[in-house]
Amino acid sequence: MAEVKMAPRINPNFIIPDDPDSSTYRFIIVAAKRARQLQGGQRSFLPTMSRKSTVVAMEETRRGLVQYYIPGETELKPEEES
Repeated sequence: MAEVKMAPRINPNFIIPDDPDSSTYRFIIVAAKRARQLQGGQRSFLPTMSRKSTVVAMEETRRGLVQYYIPGETELKPEEES
């Protein structure tokens, strides 16, 4: 009997951007803080059908809609798009 190998399923909602200018750690921290804001009652920047705040926060961060600052710098930066 032949063995059937299945390709792994990739869900684009859960892909962390691999951008050399932006660190993965920064993406995770920014998305986690945005998820907390959404859980606290803030409205989403995107129209979405998802009820999961983490999924919404990751998508907003991935699209560059969430502003953040790096301590020691004075200007707000949007999360870079990948």
